[in-house]
Amino acid sequence: MSAQLMQTMQALMKQTMDAGKLTDYIVGVVESENPLSVRIEQRDIITEEFLILTDAVRDYDVDIEVNHVTENRGGGSGYPAYESHNHDYTGRKRIRVFNSLHVGESVILVRQAGGQEYCILSRTFNHSNLSGQWG
Repeated sequence: MSAQLMQTMQALMKQTMDAGKLTDYIVGVVESENPLSVRIEQRDIITEEFLILTDAVRDYDVDIEVNHVTENRGGGSGYPAYESHNHDYTGRKRIRVFNSLHVGESVILVRQAGGQEYCILSRTFNHSNLSGQWG
């Protein structure tokens, strides 16, 4: 067998093995938020067009069902309309979950087998940019 034929067969075998290669997880760090980009392996930056986001790493709306009574609260002006009161709070309500990524957060990604897209599954630690009432 000639050396050139052997090299061609080795190259074909490598392509076949690479095409069937299963995906691995990768840890990356968010480089920018808008547009979103993630740095992997200290040198490569994956840009937004190659990223797929799960609900664990993006803002999204969701419906919830509530069934409770508000706490007593008064307006304090002395008028009867502002006296302490409560009321039912029931039904299906839409809320926004703020889960978007922030610069410096560490994330877990998986690469599409044989492709260029990456799915960001989750953060590797708690949110770094909480700003809500109890944040």
